[in-house]
Amino acid sequence: MSDERRVTTSEGGGVAQTFQPASPGGLPVARYIPAKQRAAGKPHNPLNGKQASRLCAGSHAKYKLVGALLGWFGRNARDLPWRQTCDPYGIWVSEVMLQQTQVKTVLAYWERWMHALPNIVTLANAKPEKLHKLWEGLGYYTRVRNMQQAARTIMEKHGGRFPEKFEDMRALPGIGRYTAGAICSIAFNQSKPILDGNVIRVLTRLFGIAENPREKEANARLWGIAEELVTAVASQASRMTHKDFRPCSRFNQSLMELGALICTPRAPQCDICPVAKHCIGLQEGRVHELPNLPRRPRVAQRDFVAFVAQQRGRFLVRQRPGGVINAHLWEFPNLELRQGELGVKLAAHPSDTKGTRRLRRERGCSDLKRAARRVLGTTPAVLEPLCTIKHSITRYRMTLEVFLVFGDMQFSKVSARGRWLATQEIKRLPFAGAHKRILGVLKEQKRFAVQ
Repeated sequence: MSDERRVTTSEGGGVAQTFQPASPGGLPVARYIPAKQRAAGKPHNPLNGKQASRLCAGSHAKYKLVGALLGWFGRNARDLPWRQTCDPYGIWVSEVMLQQTQVKTVLAYWERWMHALPNIVTLANAKPEKLHKLWEGLGYYTRVRNMQQAARTIMEKHGGRFPEKFEDMRALPGIGRYTAGAICSIAFNQSKPILDGNVIRVLTRLFGIAENPREKEANARLWGIAEELVTAVASQASRMTHKDFRPCSRFNQSLMELGALICTPRAPQCDICPVAKHCIGLQEGRVHELPNLPRRPRVAQRDFVAFVAQQRGRFLVRQRPGGVINAHLWEFPNLELRQGELGVKLAAHPSDTKGTRRLRRERGCSDLKRAARRVLGTTPAVLEPLCTIKHSITRYRMTLEVFLVFGDMQFSKVSARGRWLATQEIKRLPFAGAHKRILGVLKEQKRFAVQ
């Protein structure tokens, strides 16, 4: 990494930064330059005296920062099950599950997964339905399919042993730079950097980095800082006398833990942060401005209608095709509605009375029955509102209106419209999240014997 770097925003941008040259081997320190001073061509030195000497002291400041984080982590780390192992397989499973998912949600999933598929061999040989059932509710199902492909690659190319080299991990399906770095450092104590959402937030605030961290140059700079820090940890390992102490593993986890518990997005607890005295964002009053992420895409509304049909104690369900969202998961027959397609909102609401429900059915009955015929292949005699399911996938906010279907329907266990399955069969299948909630409503209302 060069001793000095300067990055500016595009023309008209409001911020820029320099990196103070550090002593040989030292960590460059990002500095904020106000727009007025840049326009006047005046150098800016927001830190003076003790602050400047502390943050620009090169290796000394770097090691103090690292030591503060390691000490804090040793006293405050959460007791998580995947932290009780150095098995790269278990750590890999946890890292993939934790993508886009909170720790409290992952806990039960990880325990269940490790009991059912405790190693590479069992994952490589698992049936797809078992994989999807174990992953049911976590979303982003491409992750679990990539995991099985990676496990099969490990069986073929590495003799069933999880590779230790960073490059070999990166070659596996679904494993990117962050995941490979996390496994290398946490499982094997290698000095590989990591950069996830929590770490980005910590480093942009700590070093006052004002550019969008997703842009190429700023992102590369963050990776460089993360690498210098973990390298500093490795260089000090010989001085650490704790038995079985794994400094690179603990340091990378400390960055993630700090972002999860202290340096949070909306309510950072700067008053108890172990590295507050090193934080440029705090000293310049810019903590809540960082990281400088772009606005999220505008939310789009999508509306669906689903039909719950039962014959002879069986439900009509179908499996989603490959190559779509929630591929290969199961669901009740449904279709997406164009805006205003049914004319009125038909689903039941807590405030509805029997009379208002009847009015809703009468006003939209013909449109709704036409929609049901498109999905079921026959026109039901009666449709009764069951519930409304609201959920989100990426930038979409979805409303699913669910109806019970009454009337004779052509019955065969397998049809072009789906399969008629008993409740015990349904329990073994992985359902898309919204449709799993329909099963919960059926059970709660004791409409059918869903157990």
